[in-house]
Amino acid sequence: MNRRNFMLRASAALAASSLHSAEDLKLTDCHVYLGENPFRQLGAENTASFVQSLAARGVTEAWAGAFEGLLRRDVAVVNRDLAQACQGTMLRPCGTINLSLPDWQDDVQRCAEDHGMRVLRLHPNYHGYDLQAPAFRELLPLALKHRLLIQLVVQMEDERTQHPRVRVSPVDLTPLSTMLQEMKDMRIMLLNANAAMLLRHLQNCTNVWLDFAMIEGVGGVENLLKTWPQERLVFGSFAPVFYWESARLKMQESALSPAQAAAVHWQSAAGLLA
Repeated sequence: MNRRNFMLRASAALAASSLHSAEDLKLTDCHVYLGENPFRQLGAENTASFVQSLAARGVTEAWAGAFEGLLRRDVAVVNRDLAQACQGTMLRPCGTINLSLPDWQDDVQRCAEDHGMRVLRLHPNYHGYDLQAPAFRELLPLALKHRLLIQLVVQMEDERTQHPRVRVSPVDLTPLSTMLQEMKDMRIMLLNANAAMLLRHLQNCTNVWLDFAMIEGVGGVENLLKTWPQERLVFGSFAPVFYWESARLKMQESALSPAQAAAVHWQSAAGLLA
């Protein structure tokens, strides 16, 4: 091998090594919240300090919804403020859509066209509708038209710990399987679903993604991946409601291959918005 070929090969190997290292450092947290939680102070009221805390933990991109979207009626203002707060940061804003309000279709259009959002976050149980509502069936093709991913939050917290005047049950996922089998191009990410919900309703749906924020048990992520495809599982911390470190520990305590870890850390999320 002459000197020129040696240098070219060495440079290529170094470049490949650097690229691999950069990919290994990627971490997309698909489930965080900004703003003021209506029930207690959690630490996401100041965007700059919250982003700094995520970056210190190795997060390179985070998908953020707005706590204010749970109970406020003027979601147009909520989404505008969220988009402004996320601008210039690692945060990807996830617009709130309340299907029980009039003209929600305009909010979808504003999210997509005015704010450049790629993700919508729904809270059906807080907004007073179920998945059999005509508006939900109308939303699916509209989101597909605008190339929007839907995140469906199944539950925000256990019913036993909720404020006694604002108690909501988890979203009933039963109707979702039939809808998604009819709309093969539609993609939905479930947030805060547990393993029993998935096995009962959505095991055979190939267009459903989920985070692991409420997947419990020792080796929970490892056990889930025995029956759930790695390319449809994403990293979701549910910060600041949950301590962020609990998500890291769920990954560390599970025996995952490098391919599985990379898929959960960032590849699955990147493929969704490609």
